[in-house]
Amino acid sequence: MEHLPTAVCVGETMAVLLPDRPGPLEDVTAFHPSSGGAEANVARGLTALGVPTAWVGRVGADGFGRRVTRDLAAAGVDISGVTVDPGRPTGLYVKEAGPDGSVLHYYRDGSAGAAIGPDLLADPVAGPLLGGARLVHLSGITAALSDGALALVRALLRRPRGGRLVSFDLNWRPALWKRRDPAVLVPLLDAADLVMLGADEAAAVLGTGDPARLRALLPGPATLVVKDDAHHATAVTRAGTVTEPALDVEVVEPTGAGDAFAAGYLAGTLRGHDPRRCLRLGHLTAAATLVVTGDHGPPPPAALVDALLGADAREWAATTVRASGIAGPALEGIR
Repeated sequence: MEHLPTAVCVGETMAVLLPDRPGPLEDVTAFHPSSGGAEANVARGLTALGVPTAWVGRVGADGFGRRVTRDLAAAGVDISGVTVDPGRPTGLYVKEAGPDGSVLHYYRDGSAGAAIGPDLLADPVAGPLLGGARLVHLSGITAALSDGALALVRALLRRPRGGRLVSFDLNWRPALWKRRDPAVLVPLLDAADLVMLGADEAAAVLGTGDPARLRALLPGPATLVVKDDAHHATAVTRAGTVTEPALDVEVVEPTGAGDAFAAGYLAGTLRGHDPRRCLRLGHLTAAATLVVTGDHGPPPPAALVDALLGADAREWAATTVRASGIAGPALEGIR
């Protein structure tokens, strides 16, 4: 392979059915097909930010699998490491839109995506992708899918880095852990180089959402990024702690914003930005997804991003993000 991607995201991508109107599923008359999944969302976000990225996983030999790979390829994601499983279906989730937000209904038991395992490292295509990337991105979702998927996550975290960065997003999904012990997540998190987690999910899994206490529980990673929903995000590094407030966003749909934040922070890390700029890029990419109805919002124009990454604290705090666009004192004169 002459041009290996900079980043590789490993996990399950599913087909998605989006309702044409809010309300109970039994009243929906039509659905719009799409695709989604945490690691695939991050892959799409990194690609949109100019980071060559591959998604590695399995899909079924069915229409949903073809839809998933087509969508990712159309977004510019490298799908050369995807395996088609002839005996298992592609996972599916259906979104139900209500007045208090969306509910996601998953149909993924026995899916092709859950059949990944350590043999992936010896795959003639996926193996070199994983070995040559500067960044490998994982999540707690993959660790919950099956014994084989958990073994793969462990293998990726245990093998020599060779200068590679391994990131791990907790992505707590309680429904996936009903038949598994979530205690296995602690050593996985501690073995990563960069860990991202929400304060609420950290409290559920680790007993605290406080960044300082989380650092004491997870001394291994070079960086911990703790997100406190719409309020702020904190990066705890060996050099100290940096907190950056979230932007003022008029939320249209929250699904996918956490993955967008991860893509922004990781893109900033790969570009050598300091933690504050990485946090800001994460906030910006999350905001761009919060103001659209789907799971993927296009990142703001580069000139606008550069202006906001370099804005002072007052200018950053005065920035607003709406479906109609982004405005603020740091953007005067920028189109």
